[in-house]
Amino acid sequence: MRRAGGVVLLAAVLGGVVGQGIATAGAERPPTDAVADNEKRRELRRAVDELAAATAGGGLVFRVNDKQGEWVTSAGSAVLGRRAEPAPQGRFRAGSITKTFVATVVLQLVGEGRVSLDRPVDDYLPRYGVDRRITVRMLLQHTSGLFNYTGEVRPDGSIEAGIPMWGQEYVDNLFRDYRADDLVGLALGKPARFEPGTRHSYSNTNYTLLGLLIEKQTGTSYATQVERRIFKPLRMHGTSLPGNKTTIPGPHAHGYTAFRQDGRLKVVDITRMNPSWAGAAGEIISTTEDLDRFISALVGGRLLRADLMDEMRRWLPTGAPGANIGLGLFENEFAPGCKAYGHTGGTQSQTSYMYSTADGSRRVEFSVNHGALDREDTAAATRIAAATTKLAAAALCGGPGRG
Repeated sequence: MRRAGGVVLLAAVLGGVVGQGIATAGAERPPTDAVADNEKRRELRRAVDELAAATAGGGLVFRVNDKQGEWVTSAGSAVLGRRAEPAPQGRFRAGSITKTFVATVVLQLVGEGRVSLDRPVDDYLPRYGVDRRITVRMLLQHTSGLFNYTGEVRPDGSIEAGIPMWGQEYVDNLFRDYRADDLVGLALGKPARFEPGTRHSYSNTNYTLLGLLIEKQTGTSYATQVERRIFKPLRMHGTSLPGNKTTIPGPHAHGYTAFRQDGRLKVVDITRMNPSWAGAAGEIISTTEDLDRFISALVGGRLLRADLMDEMRRWLPTGAPGANIGLGLFENEFAPGCKAYGHTGGTQSQTSYMYSTADGSRRVEFSVNHGALDREDTAAATRIAAATTKLAAAALCGGPGRG
């Protein structure tokens, strides 16, 4: 039994953890850096550099669209100990941002009459014996109460482990191949956290089940459906769902996990890894450009009918200040009166953001590759969390964020 402390704080920075190859990072900043001569861009530049400085030797890629146009840049290091910045157009593991893609496909199936939001999940996936009170909507909104197979924090602050996610145990299992059936079986073998539908608690198990539901209702994998319905129509050529492939294609930064072993900080390059543990809950590889294509299309009504978009944005409080959840989508108040919706994503080595204002006039996408970030260091976790929120707020609101 381990206490949470800095471990949980850093896990929160990693977007709930739903995480790699030689990087060919081009450090040169794109021509759009020329617009940094105005105060808005200077403010963003400062926030980008502040976040890069908090990564313990890592870096980030960043894209913003606002009334001044599009600005793309990068900062920090693509490889620990080297000076080259990440390629601004490079790819990265975007973690739980996968969930918004999965939710979009499920809602498209609802529109086609193949899935009902308020029907028991057991009707679609009877072989798992899911509590019949749990509906499709509850999976999408994380109100099922199902145990999170990547681990849960108990009320007393200790951690109930799921699959290996941190430290040497994670490194030892870096290339392990996980099956969705086994992950669901592990979760269903644990007691439910609460009565279905009574509150919100983020669980990767929900989206692993949704991936299986898509497969059952379409006869093809969830990945095939996401590719056909979203990637190809939107020409998202830099985005993929790798399954058990261990590499990131094309230019990309390296990511690291750091932990204490025998009193010393051990840093391991985990750029190459088997993402099958994340699956429909978080395996996606993408770019800031492709994520911007996606969130623009979603906000612009190109992927879902208006009534289904309304369902996606039927908000429920998460319990965190200024944060509500819809169906595969979060609404966050990044500064007083400044709300945006989208999703974050985290792996053991990267943190990614994809957010848009309701009218689509301001959008931001960025991904941070962590360096030697000690997950037991609460102060370091606090610094990177604050810098991450500040950057998102500066992009979406033009001012500093909360906390």
